[in-house]
Parts: sequence; C-alpha cells; structure tokens
Amino acid sequence: MRQSLEAVETAAPAVSIAQPYLALTKPRIAAMIAVSTAVGYFFGEQGTFAFWPFFHAVFGTTLLSAGSATLNQWYERDIDARMNRTRKRPLPSGSVSPAQALWFGIAISLLGLFELTLFANFLAAGIGFATLAGYLGVYTPLKRISPFCTTIGALPGAAPPLVGYAAARGYLTGEAWILFAILFLWQFPHFHAIALLFREDYQRGGVRMLAVVRPDGKAVGRRILFTLLLLLPVSIAPALVNPAMAGSIYLAAAVVLGCAFFYFGWQVTRQRTHLAAKRLLLASVVYLPLLFGVLLLNRP
Repeated sequence: MRQSLEAVETAAPAVSIAQPYLALTKPRIAAMIAVSTAVGYFFGEQGTFAFWPFFHAVFGTTLLSAGSATLNQWYERDIDARMNRTRKRPLPSGSVSPAQALWFGIAISLLGLFELTLFANFLAAGIGFATLAGYLGVYTPLKRISPFCTTIGALPGAAPPLVGYAAARGYLTGEAWILFAILFLWQFPHFHAIALLFREDYQRGGVRMLAVVRPDGKAVGRRILFTLLLLLPVSIAPALVNPAMAGSIYLAAAVVLGCAFFYFGWQVTRQRTHLAAKRLLLASVVYLPLLFGVLLLNRP
C-alpha cells in the first residue's frame, strides 16, 4: 500500500507537467483528424489490411495536427489572452512559456513529417507538409485580416482523408477528393456556428470572422445555407458516382442526415439566436461521425 502511494506521488508531478502540453495539442481536434485520416486510409487500401502502415499514417497525421495546433496557439497567444474562452489556455495562463510551446510545436510537427516520409510515402508526407504550411502560413495570419480566412482554413482542415488515402494507395483518385469535399463543406456550418456563439469574444480578440464583420447574422446565415445545399449532393456522391464506394444504406442515411443538418442551418437563418447557433453546432458534431460511420459500414 505504501509503495502504491509513493508511486502515485511520484507520477503526480509528471502528469501536472505534461497536462498543459497535451492541452496545446487540442486533443479533441486531433482525434477528429485521426478518424478522418483513418477513413481516407480505409478507402485507399487495396487488398489485405495491414495494421502498421495504417498506424503510421494515422499517427503521423495526428502528430502534424498536434504540432500545428501548438504553433497556432504560440502565434495567437495575444489573441487568446483577450478572449474569455481561450484565456485559460497554457500560453495565456503562463503554464507554458512561448519558447517552450514553440520548440514543442516544431518538434512534434517534424516528428509527424518524418513518420509519414519514412513509414508511409512521399505523397502523404507532401500533403501533410502542405497542410501544415497552409494552416500556419496562410490561414492563421489571415484571421486578423479578412473573413475569407474561414474558406482558406477549410482547405487544410479537409486534407486528412487525402493523407490517409495517399498513404494507403500511393496516389489520389476521385474517391479521395469526394472525402475531401465532404469534410471541406462540413466545416463552414460548424465554424460559423462557433463564430455566432462567440462573436463578441472574437471581436474582442481582433479575429475577423464573418460573424464579426457582418454582425447582423444575415451573411453568415446565407453562407451556412449555401454550403449545406452543396454538402447534400456531395455527401451522396459516394453512392451515386462510385457504387463500389458505398451502398444504398449509406445513400439513404446521407439524405436523412443532410436534410436534418440543413434544417438546423435554416433555423439559424430564420431566428439568428444563440440557441439556434448552439443547436447547429451540436448537429454538426453529430453529423460527421454518423456519416463517416455509415460510409465505412456500408462499403460493398
């Protein structure tokens, strides 16, 4: 018993040190990236499933996601300090210094690139590097300048299925780009809902989201509906364009999920309330894993 207590006491400081570094990686986003990469890998694989190539593809992409999240927070530490929802993050709160965050983000980003280069292939690593560069070099600084940042940010945000597919097959086909398009369009209602919920916070931080630039909510509502209208035909494309990719069960599920998702987006345009935006955000969180889950289960 005494030895167990001593082991716990010894482990506690290590956990307290590691916790802020884990927070820098944004674990929930990293988990979504890992799932999206896995979906791309499953559709890219040919023949017998091999665990270790799959592991390296998902692990390498997750490391890149963690690195980009860390470096993003390092770059935006002044913004995070001004916003209520982010002021308790490791950098604004002082639990991690800027230099520590910078070197930690660089290290795990490089590890992710090495992982994909050595154990996947150059195409997967190249897409991963382009994703990292686009996220940090274009999207992150653009957030202070223009609401077009959401569109630019959706490009690297939709890349994980491409990395997974490329790692499995070595080249990209139409299937990979369909997965990319689904994830690309999904991000607009998701992130616009977040912007509506935290509009005042984004304004305080100096982030030029569309909800901040056009605070009446009409422009945001139109953007949400437009992308949801595009998402519906794109989401059913796996069953219509390539029957070898998905079956009739997926087709029915995609239509039902797409119509439900559109309904919550339409409610935002009608009501433009905090509650409507919150419901849309919840719908977006439910929609994507359900859609990808049925897509994987209904593969012919």
